[in-house]
Amino acid sequence: MIEPLNAGSIASEIEALSALLHACVHDGASISFVLPFSLEEARRFWLEKVGPGLQAGSRMLLVARKDDAIVGSVQLDMGTPPNQHHRAEVAKLLVHPRARRQGIARSLMLAIEDVARAEGRTLITLDTRSGDSAEPLYQSMGYNLMGVIPRYARDPHSSQLDACSFFYKEL
Repeated sequence: MIEPLNAGSIASEIEALSALLHACVHDGASISFVLPFSLEEARRFWLEKVGPGLQAGSRMLLVARKDDAIVGSVQLDMGTPPNQHHRAEVAKLLVHPRARRQGIARSLMLAIEDVARAEGRTLITLDTRSGDSAEPLYQSMGYNLMGVIPRYARDPHSSQLDACSFFYKEL
């Protein structure tokens, strides 16, 4: 089941959200964090980075639940300048390592596209580490590769700098 979370729900779901982010980072997801990465750092991310955007209405957060547990999430950043209110950026598509290969990422992406449409957004952008398993998913959903920037972000497990692929989709 996919559902939105608002700023008020972050606090009541903080442990589940933090466990999800923590598990994904420790499994090697390139989503802005590097090891060592603690549960406290994960809590701060949700409370200090995501919560204010939800409160301001510039960010949307969807979660996927299975057996009442949060197993995935995705965000839509709509905090764009006045000349770009037609676009939004997908951020932090997360699926718990134990819940992968069940269609959760695809379901979250379809749902976040619906949110974007409802918000009047007609262009979505996103990025992912080049070569990650998310690339074929995005391409299968109609996202177009804009380009690749080499040495864009640090690998979460080492000092290696990985390339990043940038995608867009017109809705």
